[in-house]
Amino acid sequence: MQPFFLPVDEAAIVRERHKARDLRQTQWWKRKLAKGICHYCGKLYPPRELTMDHIVPLVRGGKTTKGNVVPACKECNNKKKYLLLIEWDAWR
Repeated sequence: MQPFFLPVDEAAIVRERHKARDLRQTQWWKRKLAKGICHYCGKLYPPRELTMDHIVPLVRGGKTTKGNVVPACKECNNKKKYLLLIEWDAWR
């Protein structure tokens, strides 16, 4: 399956990455990490081993909002890359 990409402004991606850095400092995100659960594989990890993943990736037009970011283990985050959830489900 070939992923579909719309052109995304590089400046918009930079802005969203800055928002992600700010969101990582919030109590909301720290509580999500404290649960220690990867959104994709459901396994438990120490919070420091989880990363922030955008469900709709920034390069696909996703935004850094509470509804679009989830904790993910590094393995799942690296495998998912720029895929949408429907593409991720079909891939794994």
